[in-house]
Amino acid sequence: MIRYLYADQLALEPQLQRAMFRARADQFRTRLGWEVTVDAAGEERDEYDAENPLYVIWQNADGSHGGSMRFLPTVGRCMVNEHFTHVMGGGTIQSPLIWECTRFCLSRGAGPQVAAALMLAGGEIMQNFGVRHFVGVFDARMVRIYRRIGASPEILGATGEGRDKISVGLWEFTPEAQARVAESAGIPPAQSRHWFDQAFGAETRLAASA
Repeated sequence: MIRYLYADQLALEPQLQRAMFRARADQFRTRLGWEVTVDAAGEERDEYDAENPLYVIWQNADGSHGGSMRFLPTVGRCMVNEHFTHVMGGGTIQSPLIWECTRFCLSRGAGPQVAAALMLAGGEIMQNFGVRHFVGVFDARMVRIYRRIGASPEILGATGEGRDKISVGLWEFTPEAQARVAESAGIPPAQSRHWFDQAFGAETRLAASA
C-alpha cells in the first residue's frame, strides 16, 4: 500500500522510517556509488530531509519498505535550485505549481509495479494539491524505468554521457498518463484515491476539484 508521511510524522512509523533511509543508503551508495552521507546506523539522509518534505512510501504487506520518493515545493529550498541549475543552463525553477521529486528509491527485489505505484501516488499529489508539474534530477538508469511505466518526463537539460548522464526532467500527469501508470502498477485508480484519502481526508481531494 501507499503511505504519505511528512518528515515530522516519520517518528510514528520507526521501523518504516529506518527501512526507508537504509534502503536509500543501499541504493545510492552501495549500488550506485554516489557520494552520499550514511550515518552509523546505515541510514542515508541529506540536508533536504530536514525541510519537512512529504515522503511517498510503498509499504509491503509485511510492513517493510518497497520503495519511496521525496517531495518539496520549489518555492522553498530544494535540490534542483541549489545544486543542478547548471544542468538547465542556469536559472531556477520557483513556482507554487511545481514541486521537486527526489530520492526515488526501490528496495532490493522490488518489482516494476512498485515504481509505477510511486508515480501513481505522485499523480494523486498533483491532482489533489493543485500541483501542475514535478521537477526532478535523474540518472541514465531511470530513463528505461520511466518509459516502461508510462511516465517519461520532458527533458529540461542534461549533462554527461552514457551511464554517467544526469538529466533534469519535468513531469505532468494527464488522465491518459494516469491510466497508463495505473495499469503498469496493477492498481485501480479508485484504490489509489483511497490511500490518498486515508492520509489527508477526502475533503482535501474534493476541495482541489471544486
